[in-house]
Amino acid sequence: MKHETIYFTDEFADVALEAYIHQYHDELCISKRKAIIICPGGGYQFLSEREAEPIALAYMAAGLNAFVLRYSIKEKASNCAPLIQACLAIKYIREHCDELYVDPEYVFITGFSAGGHLSAWTGCMWHSPKVTAHIGNADPSICKPTATVLCYPVITADPTYRHTGSIQVLNGMQLDEEGLSEFSLENRVDERTSPAFIWHTAPDAGVPVKNSILYAEKLSEFNIPFELHIFPVGGHGLALCNKETWSCNPGLVYPYVEQWIDMAINWVTECPFKK
Repeated sequence: MKHETIYFTDEFADVALEAYIHQYHDELCISKRKAIIICPGGGYQFLSEREAEPIALAYMAAGLNAFVLRYSIKEKASNCAPLIQACLAIKYIREHCDELYVDPEYVFITGFSAGGHLSAWTGCMWHSPKVTAHIGNADPSICKPTATVLCYPVITADPTYRHTGSIQVLNGMQLDEEGLSEFSLENRVDERTSPAFIWHTAPDAGVPVKNSILYAEKLSEFNIPFELHIFPVGGHGLALCNKETWSCNPGLVYPYVEQWIDMAINWVTECPFKK
């Protein structure tokens, strides 16, 4: 295994990809790997370690090359910086697919809570002028994720269901409804949006499950392939739902919900939406 930190953009000097890469060996005779970018949650205020390396290692154990995106937070998250960074990360991986031993056709992005918002945002808005202004003469599709894996994601700016803290950070800490609505992703879905695997828990009090339902409804409206799982137990921020990510808190251990990671791995390895 090769583990390294990649500073992939001079424009955002403190932003990095932490790479977990299977090294090539002739003896193994394995073709280039699928890749997945992991966006930890934290309300765009911090990056949760529970949703970083443990997730990367789970995907790596399943045969993918994994990359934790250390994106901008707090005041540095304004002006759509995280979206631009996520798209530049996808572009970088595709442009360096030989050295990273990645199949450029299969570059996924996954995220948790606010990181789920960033992943869905990337899946919806990879073609945004705010992104294309940063990619030179490249075809914008180089920034489009093959698919997204959204884990209890923040989606909407609707005041009834939103996680106000996350959306407010992106809006420069302003609470004006017009500004917040820019980040309401159910209104950004169109025929160009990436397929999605989505999971949530029905009792989630941090980010209401309606966020995932709204997104799935819009994907359905535009005939975008998706898979949605809503579990009847569990709260917010479960990560792997086991003692790898429990922080000594029994309330973060849900063996029934733990099956999400196997489902998600099956989604990205089998790519049913491609068949």
